Amino acid sequence: MQTLTFQLDRDYVELNQLLKLVGLCDSGGAGKVLVAGGEVHVDGQAELRKTCKIHAGQTVSLGDVEIHVF
Repeated sequence: MQTLTFQLDRDYVELNQLLKLVGLCDSGGAGKVLVAGGEVHVDGQAELRKTCKIHAGQTVSLGDVEIHVF
């Protein structure tokens, strides 16, 4: 499993934008497609809200990639 870290520079980041910012997709729109397809998990639970607010301390996973947000 590949592990990435992402440091917030504000209170939260939207899930679709996080996927774009760490390089797992080319655009926020592509991130929305991944989320809508049920492929993204937040803290171990499937997340279908495309613009879900991700805060420090949460973990996002997509396939074999895990993103630790701090």
